[in-house]
Amino acid sequence: MRTADNRMPEPCGSSGPYSLLEADDSVLVVIDVQDIFLDKLPHAESERLLKSICWLTMLALWKQIPLVVTAEESSDQPLAHELAQTLPAGTPVFDKVSFGLAHQPDILAAVERTGRKTAVLVGLETDVCVMHSALGLLEKGYRVAVVADATGSPAPGQEMGLNRMKSAGVVIVDQKGLFYEWLRTIEAVNRFHAELPDMRGLSGVVL
Repeated sequence: MRTADNRMPEPCGSSGPYSLLEADDSVLVVIDVQDIFLDKLPHAESERLLKSICWLTMLALWKQIPLVVTAEESSDQPLAHELAQTLPAGTPVFDKVSFGLAHQPDILAAVERTGRKTAVLVGLETDVCVMHSALGLLEKGYRVAVVADATGSPAPGQEMGLNRMKSAGVVIVDQKGLFYEWLRTIEAVNRFHAELPDMRGLSGVVL
C-alpha cells in the first residue's frame, strides 16, 4: 500500500529516513565475522575491520543495545577468535544457511524478539550477506543502517554493495558517526570514556 504521493509508508514505530539513529530503537546485527571471509582481505584491512566490529560490539553492550550474531556454517567455520572473546558468555550465535538472514525464520525471530525496529548491520561480506540481509530487513519493515567501515568485502564488492544498499534506502554510516548518534550528549560521551577508558583509540577512529 502506498501513500497519496506514491511513497511506501514508514514502518510503524520507526524513525523517518532522515532522522538520527536511536540507540533505544537499535539492534546490532553482527554478520558472519569469520576467518574464512576476513582472510580474503589484505591483512591490515582485515585487522582494522575486526577491531572496528569488536569495538562497536562493546559499545552496543555498554549502551545495552541487543545483539544478533550469525555465522555461516558455524560448525565448520567458527567466529573469529577476537569477536568470540568480546561477546558475553552464552551469547547465541545463529547458524546462517541463507545469505539473507531475514529469510531464515530463527534469525528473523531473534531480531523481532528484541522489539527494536532499527537494524544496524556490521560484518561480511558487504556485497553478499550484508546486502541480502539489509534488503530483506527493509522488506520486513525495518529501518536499516549499515556501518561502512565495519563491513568488508574484496574490491570492488565493498563499494558496489554499499552503493546498492544506499540506492535501496539503507542508511550508510561510519563508526564515528554511529557512536555520536547513539550517545547524543557530551555527558554520555564523557561517561563512556570514564567507564571504558581502554576503549579510547581501540577502533582506530579519533572520536
